[in-house]
Amino acid sequence: MSEYIRVSRADGVLTIAIDRPEKKNALTAPMYERMIAALDEAAGDGSIGAVMFCGADGVFTAGNDIADFLADYKDIADFAGLRFVCRVAAFDKPVVAAVDGVAMGVGTTMLFHCDLVYASPRAKFRMPFIDLALVPEAGSSLLVPLRVGMAKATEFLLLGDAFDAAEGKALGIVNAIVEAGGLTAHAHAAAARLAAKPREALAASRRLIRGDRKELLARMDEESREFGKRMVSDEARRVFMAFMSKPKK
Repeated sequence: MSEYIRVSRADGVLTIAIDRPEKKNALTAPMYERMIAALDEAAGDGSIGAVMFCGADGVFTAGNDIADFLADYKDIADFAGLRFVCRVAAFDKPVVAAVDGVAMGVGTTMLFHCDLVYASPRAKFRMPFIDLALVPEAGSSLLVPLRVGMAKATEFLLLGDAFDAAEGKALGIVNAIVEAGGLTAHAHAAAARLAAKPREALAASRRLIRGDRKELLARMDEESREFGKRMVSDEARRVFMAFMSKPKK
């Protein structure tokens, strides 16, 4: 499954492309592991000044592959998706995202840890944890209300409502809307500009902008404990069974 993550380097930017179009770029444990490894590579490579995430075939990611998730899940501490979002949250170099099409679940929550987010007009964002009898992750229970306010956070996290690129830009989640044909190039150019900045000053500026991360890390830890409880609850199991029994389109 790790072959579904393509990693490339150019202009001081390491690009992580999710390329599993037949499953709408749904993420499996090996795919998460490969992205974690790529971030580790970027962190230790002095020639890399920024990281860019994108998806293939008009989709960012449909989020967790539920079948893989259920088959491999043992304990929240071992969940590769959790370790991935923690790695993105703690990453010391700028992160840019190019979002085309669906950005579901972690495909949306990871964006709150990115420095710049560009989206195509057909981008669609959704955090449907509640519909899976789960709770928000990646610090989204803290970051979403801070970014968009309590009213919208309730729509997105409790109702599970989706929002499009235009609303994302109006709410300050998306930096700019770019036509799909030029989206990746536009995001890469922005990442390359960041990579060309004085590295130490850039890192210090990022730390100042982001502020003290203790509250965020504590919330992520609290979320993960509750997420683990929900995963083994009867309520979640019923939802998962119903989801898996649906006819595949």
